[in-house]
Amino acid sequence: MRRGIPLRAIAPNAVTALALCSGLTGVRFAISENWERAVLMIMIAAALDGIDGQIARMVRGESRFGAELDSLSDAISFGVAPALILYLWALMYAPKVGWIVALLYAVFCALRLARFNAQIDNAEQPRKLAGFFTGIPAPAGAALAMLPLYIWLWSEEPLARSPWLVTPWVAFVGFLMVSSLATYSWKSLRLRRNVRFEALVVMAILLAALVTVPWQTLTLVCVAYLATLPFSIRAYRRSRVTPPREAAARRDSTPDAA
Repeated sequence: MRRGIPLRAIAPNAVTALALCSGLTGVRFAISENWERAVLMIMIAAALDGIDGQIARMVRGESRFGAELDSLSDAISFGVAPALILYLWALMYAPKVGWIVALLYAVFCALRLARFNAQIDNAEQPRKLAGFFTGIPAPAGAALAMLPLYIWLWSEEPLARSPWLVTPWVAFVGFLMVSSLATYSWKSLRLRRNVRFEALVVMAILLAALVTVPWQTLTLVCVAYLATLPFSIRAYRRSRVTPPREAAARRDSTPDAA
């Protein structure tokens, strides 16, 4: 038997490591008060986190080691890094309370990922079978937590940087991550065949908007995501009456990200 591991198994882990490095680089830019690049690094980490699992499946390089590395990378890129960026940007001006909230956000993100890992081998996962997350995923939590920063970048509104507004907002997003709310999994969403062209047009417009007016676009995306939460809760309640086998048949067989 051949010894060692195939080279293809390294590719997804390398992408995960790049995501981790990107998240930490965001902290480096925050220290120098380069807020735009700090946010950009977190967004790059989110993009890399979204493709590492796909690459692993494409090259058949899935492993338990990769799954654990992915969760550790997420804890840093979407838990520790956003907490430090927001602390250096606004939370530090709320004495004591700001640092406590930054710590809580990072801890809640780690708890959310630990819960995901603890259930990864559990066959009975009704929400996963129905195509839902439990709580908001870590990348979405990081994006939502930095919403006041997006608003400040495009509007330069001093109120958006107020620690007395940013502090409760970051705490609220942290609670959303560890909550038991059913949220949509993007892999469970299905489009009708007759709207495929329209969906491509919308994606092209969204990409162009992200390049042209990134902070306004990210603000709208975050608001739209928050607006989907009541609908996801109602949709999951309706799906509970569906037999588990039918729900599993409709669900994509690939595992979801944390």
